[in-house]
Amino acid sequence: MKIVIAPDSFKGSISAWEAAVAIERGIKKVLPESDTVLVPVADGGEGTMDSLVAATGGHIIEHTVTGPLHTPIQAAYGILGDRETCVIEMASASGLYLVTTEQRNPLITTTYGTGELIKKALDAGCRRFILAIGGSTTNDGGSGMLQALGMKLLNDMGAEIGFGGGELRRVTAIDTEDFDSRIAQAEFLIATDVQNPLIGPHGASYVFGPQKGATPEMVEMLDRHLAHWADMIESKTGIRLHERPGAGAAGGIGGAFQAFFPGLTKRGIDIVIEYTKLKEKMKGAALVFTGEGQIDFQTALGKTPMGVAQEARKLGIPVFALAGSVGSGIDVLYKQGIHSIHSIINAPMTLQAAMERAAELLTFTAEQVLRTYLASRNYR
Repeated sequence: MKIVIAPDSFKGSISAWEAAVAIERGIKKVLPESDTVLVPVADGGEGTMDSLVAATGGHIIEHTVTGPLHTPIQAAYGILGDRETCVIEMASASGLYLVTTEQRNPLITTTYGTGELIKKALDAGCRRFILAIGGSTTNDGGSGMLQALGMKLLNDMGAEIGFGGGELRRVTAIDTEDFDSRIAQAEFLIATDVQNPLIGPHGASYVFGPQKGATPEMVEMLDRHLAHWADMIESKTGIRLHERPGAGAAGGIGGAFQAFFPGLTKRGIDIVIEYTKLKEKMKGAALVFTGEGQIDFQTALGKTPMGVAQEARKLGIPVFALAGSVGSGIDVLYKQGIHSIHSIINAPMTLQAAMERAAELLTFTAEQVLRTYLASRNYR
């Protein structure tokens, strides 16, 4: 029996590859001779670079860049197996996981390090990019990234503004004379499933600001600052980002890409499915296992289990989804190709214990799900 194992990471606990290996162990306890195909995947957020690099036989290059709190950190970009495509995970340089809960403050966090990664990849000769922009801790409209690439954002005194969403209100002029000319010669594929506009009640600040540390007062301020930033960009380029779908992705960096970069935006999971050749690897499979840390109604909005299930459904393959936590509104997932959803938590335990035991719990749950599936087939 051929079984495809295509989970996302269980964030804060184990990587997608580690999750796949854990699920495989459970399957092998039941069917030692089964043909298991491991395809760790991601949806454009944390883990996307690792998934694409691993699937294509590429490699990872590390650099020191400016972190979200303006201090040096180690970040990385990946070169895919074609030796031409660079994949950059925004979270590597500007991610939420880089900042403690107490330190989170989108008024000051910056995307400058993400811009530095792009510049270093350009210096290395890369001209084809996949940019995964999930998991950011910033709300600066991509201003820091643009500054790292040579754009000057000037205040009314002609000096450059500082870092963070709190500085955007001070922009009175955008000088693109020294903006890296290689950007126009490159191709950019932006991986995101976020379609929020830049500003307003459904915009970057109101929807995503609180998880990045914004208080209600800060949210209102950040939204006003992004509105001013959008006004300045429209004045400079003629491109109106205010209500544009996707402009609010990753604290507004989605809008910066739309205004100043040549390229396309695509669902992160679709990009990963394409580059990992998941559809081809599913052919001839009897079952598919997928999963991630949390499965709920939001999973239907382009998250990994949904993308995997949609591909499997085209081939008529049953899909089992394993999750650390199963939330509300999951009924919609059954209509999209997921046959059953299982929490791996099998006893009362703390979140910390669940995260530490994730691999063990995945192995146990995968084994039980497969035993139940095989028993049901015999019953019929």
